[in-house]
Amino acid sequence: MNANEAVISAKALTVRRGRHTVFDGVDLEIPRGQVTGLLGPSGCGKTTLMRSIVGVQAGVDGEVLVLGESAGSPKLRKRVAYATQAASVYDDLTVAQNLRYFARVLGASKQDAARAMSLVGLEAQAKQRVEALSGGQRGRVSLAVALLGNPELIVLDEPTVGLDPVLRAELWQLFRELADNGASLLVSSHVMDEALRCDRLLLMRAGQIVADTTPQELLQSTATNDPEQAFLALIAAHERSGGDSR
Repeated sequence: MNANEAVISAKALTVRRGRHTVFDGVDLEIPRGQVTGLLGPSGCGKTTLMRSIVGVQAGVDGEVLVLGESAGSPKLRKRVAYATQAASVYDDLTVAQNLRYFARVLGASKQDAARAMSLVGLEAQAKQRVEALSGGQRGRVSLAVALLGNPELIVLDEPTVGLDPVLRAELWQLFRELADNGASLLVSSHVMDEALRCDRLLLMRAGQIVADTTPQELLQSTATNDPEQAFLALIAAHERSGGDSR
């Protein structure tokens, strides 16, 4: 796959939970080597879309290709990393023990575990049990696990929730550095000012993608300097057009 190909491509993506349809025939492409923001209010389908991309969502129809392979393919296990909203680590282990354990699972080195811990700023908490950490610190442990082994695609579900503004800014700088070094990132958020930190944006509302754009195009098309106001303007225009995103 060359640099011009999509890292993620979905065609006619449909997801149903029982009688409820979350997505109905969604098409999208996400470019390689960029930070793509997936933004929208809570409950709009961001997590379901991410789970579909990493291959762990039930009730999926349509085609989802990731790095040229079917989503969830065994070939992608070391190429794709996924950090969920809830910290997916062991509470009774220290930060360092968690990272060394997951490094062994992935076939990564102890040095890589230390590198990941340093990237998220947790060296001072290395010997603390995860159960003693704050919610934001627990989330950073999960993020560090996702960075083990230098994955090609990193999918992060609201990684900055509960973090102070300084740490949020530091993590977004890290995301930028990872993309500059060749990784592709898909980062979800319901905080609209984070849109300006992305290369590309997918804006969601009620299971539909209402815009696939860039931060600059978003602001220019809505004649505003505020990403939240821009999103509200897009929603209003979308609803006036009948709500058809396809």
